[in-house]
Amino acid sequence: MCGIFGIESHSDAANLTYLGLYALQHRGQESAGLASWDGRQMRVERGMGEVREIFPPRVLTALQGERAIGHTRYSTAGRSMIADAQPVVVMTAMGPLAIVHNGNLANAMDLRHRLEQEGSIFQTSSDTEVILHLMAKNPREDVVDSLMLALSQIRGAYSLLLLTRDAVIAARDPWGFRPLIEGELTSEGAGLGQNRSSAACFASETCALDLLGARKVGELQPGEVVVAREGNVERRKLRNVAEAQASRCAFEHVYFARPDSEIFGDPVSEVRTEMGRVLAREQPVEADLVSPVPDSGLFPALGFADQSGIPFEMGLIRNHYVGRTFIQPKQEIRDFGVRVKLNPVRRLIEGQRVVLVDDSIVRGTTSRKIVRMVREAGAREVHLRISSPPTQWPCHYGIDTPRRKELIAAQKDVDEICAYVEADSLGYMTVDGMLSCLSGPPESYCTACWSGGYRVPVSAAGAKQGNLFPILTEAKS
Repeated sequence: MCGIFGIESHSDAANLTYLGLYALQHRGQESAGLASWDGRQMRVERGMGEVREIFPPRVLTALQGERAIGHTRYSTAGRSMIADAQPVVVMTAMGPLAIVHNGNLANAMDLRHRLEQEGSIFQTSSDTEVILHLMAKNPREDVVDSLMLALSQIRGAYSLLLLTRDAVIAARDPWGFRPLIEGELTSEGAGLGQNRSSAACFASETCALDLLGARKVGELQPGEVVVAREGNVERRKLRNVAEAQASRCAFEHVYFARPDSEIFGDPVSEVRTEMGRVLAREQPVEADLVSPVPDSGLFPALGFADQSGIPFEMGLIRNHYVGRTFIQPKQEIRDFGVRVKLNPVRRLIEGQRVVLVDDSIVRGTTSRKIVRMVREAGAREVHLRISSPPTQWPCHYGIDTPRRKELIAAQKDVDEICAYVEADSLGYMTVDGMLSCLSGPPESYCTACWSGGYRVPVSAAGAKQGNLFPILTEAKS
């Protein structure tokens, strides 16, 4: 998962892109980058770490131009290093190009091997670079035609932005795995280019548009390509849209999206609250208080308390100066984060039967530490409730879930997981219950990480390893 933002036809494009990335920081804390076009050259700044660390005022001042794109990253394909930070920028026969990408390309390994045999030299281990090589192999007078030709060869998840000399181009894969929102920023001409009354912008989530005061135009449709050029917006469709089954990632609503965002047509906070209500009906328990595991367990816990009638309390307090544990790239950092991230409120917990509500269990190590922490604070019973089904399969479409052998639900049944995490009881939401909380048809969502039903075939090497670049990323495992 990554966050992307872009804007076209605004005199302060880099600063607005910086703010958009700030709003999307939750989608990736590993690296960030920003590219702008100043009319003569492509300017780019990338770095490891968080947005605020990479873009001090002096750096933003140097990123001139009326169009810009940016990226916040954690690696799901490729290595955690500066060379793989995005935007990826290259020089081509069509001029300089910069690209940012959210998702994973399921056939990236096959395409990369073919391109290397044809003479391509890759500078990164990221699957995103494959798109640029495909474009460079087939230049066109209109760069949009080259991009669409490249995308016609790609399978898998991508919401992407391409920055060229005269446009910002947004594209979403035909399956619609990842969200991508189009917005419009208006300010009665102030801050905009000459004779322009609005600027087109694009973001992974609506929370980035909210920060800028931009109007939501709509969500890009699966297979849609939107070209924002010189104040005008053109829409195209990829040819293979009809062949793809709608596959919106349900885990976006479970965990990744910010609760103040709206994605796939649903407000995230409302979906998560309803998930908590359904969870309480499916997995009832007698207890004295309901407490979320902050922050992603907050809204499900509110729904669980509302449905069950058990009082809601903030039994755990999060240190917000610690990053999101799930998306830290190394296990030793995950372990460190657990120790400093949460602290129990002893006066609320002591002597009580506590329902802990969390969004998911991946390896189980974090859940066990949290249950132990609550017990050490004096809880009489600890009942763990999970607002998603058991995660049994790795994701090949842009979520950094481990290999299957590392997923606890792929190795143990619910009773065994309950014993491992040392809870008094454990209850997961069913797939049907989760899908009932979403407004779209159940078949329009990808549930592969729970069901194993992959919608898009993955290259043999990637499927075998549970990672699209198994050799290059071995050191991370």
